Amino acid sequence: MKKVTVIQAIALFLGVFFLTTSLYQCRKTGDLIKDLNRAYTGGADSSLFASFYDNTTVAEADLTPDVNDVIKVRGVQTIVREYCNTGNCHGGRVNPRFDTYADIMKYVVAGNPEGSKLWEFVTTNDYDKAMPPVNSNHELGTSDKAILFNWIRNGAKEKPDLTDYRPAAIRIINDGCGSANCHNQATATGGWARAGLLGTLTTADTTTYAYVNPVSGSTTLYCLITNNTLRNTTWTAYKDSVRKFYSDTIANASFRPWKKFSTPRSASSTRGPLQTYDDILLDIYYPKGQRSSNSVLYTNPSTLVQYYVSGNPLNTASAMISRVDSTILVANPYTGVYSSSQQGGMAYDDGGLKPSEIAIIKAWYFADPNIPTVWKYGPSGAGIFKYRKTGNIILP
Repeated sequence: MKKVTVIQAIALFLGVFFLTTSLYQCRKTGDLIKDLNRAYTGGADSSLFASFYDNTTVAEADLTPDVNDVIKVRGVQTIVREYCNTGNCHGGRVNPRFDTYADIMKYVVAGNPEGSKLWEFVTTNDYDKAMPPVNSNHELGTSDKAILFNWIRNGAKEKPDLTDYRPAAIRIINDGCGSANCHNQATATGGWARAGLLGTLTTADTTTYAYVNPVSGSTTLYCLITNNTLRNTTWTAYKDSVRKFYSDTIANASFRPWKKFSTPRSASSTRGPLQTYDDILLDIYYPKGQRSSNSVLYTNPSTLVQYYVSGNPLNTASAMISRVDSTILVANPYTGVYSSSQQGGMAYDDGGLKPSEIAIIKAWYFADPNIPTVWKYGPSGAGIFKYRKTGNIILP
């Protein structure tokens, strides 16, 4: 019989020890789980942008993707790798693997977190199923669980699409631009109320909001309509008249909006509301600048009533996406002439949006079929947005 030397015996012992330790690290033991509760306390949130990869370059990116062209988030792959695919567990000797999209999808039922084995592994208190193992002292936090849960619920796609971009973009615009001193329904309609355009009101119908400029320290007072029925009725009627007028400016000339968002039709200088998806679409179809000019744009020859609303919503050098993304220039869709300077005020002056948030908005904007082609690529399809650095035009 072949003798085993002392060195060989020590090496064999160490090998068995490390292998046992490695396997123990990924073993589900019950005595350590007594006070553990891995249940997910959050809920479904389609507006949470949850993607598989950390980085997503939007389809409309510049030739060399720029700062506002890449969505950078904490992705599902990174979360699973961090908690499950470590070298002493599923990234080492322990099967199965949880590394690639194909690996992970073996344990995921798209659209159904509760029916997915992966979700069961990370939320169960079952001794033999819990993952990461209960003795790892490495628990998934609520935010990571929210990403995983909503990624599965939203379809568990390898690459995000419109169903991921749209709710996230709308939430970003709402959160960044919908404050009382900004693109707010209560503020816009409140300006009309203070100007006496809404008839007799009670003190319960409105309130006053004092906005203090963080730079200058100056205070601006805004009247806000707090009566929900009055606010909704007023704002809906305004949007209906805008759409009616622009559907046929000749046949529906009598629907030309009389109200605007500054004097002399409003008591305050306010911005067009962007609090709902419908509000945002209205602003894209018929930019606020064309609906609320500082100059009289039309005088009724019979009544001599003056209007500050243009009859051509396309004759403007401003669009939703150019007001968000300062890396691009916009062309007037009517004349085809490009602006000589960037805009981006909605991102930095209004909402202070991050580059990844701007990229999400851009990805949604060009993917959404409810946004007309003319406001993506112009009347002829030759493009109305180009990148400042390269001159590259965004085309269909």
